[in-house]
Amino acid sequence: MPRNGCVRAERSGSPTLQNAHRRRLQMTTVDRLGHVAIRVQDVSRAVAFYESLGMRLVWKADDWCYLEAGEGRDGLALLGPGYKAAGPHFAFHFRDRQEVDRVHDRLKAEGVHVGAVHDHRDGTASFYLKDPEGNWLEMLYEPPGGIPSNCR
Repeated sequence: MPRNGCVRAERSGSPTLQNAHRRRLQMTTVDRLGHVAIRVQDVSRAVAFYESLGMRLVWKADDWCYLEAGEGRDGLALLGPGYKAAGPHFAFHFRDRQEVDRVHDRLKAEGVHVGAVHDHRDGTASFYLKDPEGNWLEMLYEPPGGIPSNCR
């Protein structure tokens, strides 16, 4: 999910960094590829479309929202044109909050530029970085019971 405080993260020029990425990713405990965030021109129109496909609105803010394909299932963040905190990305979800900190610390120790870990008002915690190909990704702790809704 997009978060305030997103920092542009890029890898260092270390020639061994790609191999380090492979080692680190094998050592983590990613629960699942949890959500994708996309840009939309009209958030309300996009919400109506995705709800017609059976997705459930979970979180609504001024210029973005989050939907799930069933409770605690795969998510879709819709980022409106004025949303600046984060851009299109995908997120790995973790069940262990400490694992997010461990992944962050390992990546940082290997020279990967990562954003700070932020604890969010919905009980999640995350940080952003770019993969070696320049794609944004988020490492997100998802609390037991999933992401709580502010739409009920």
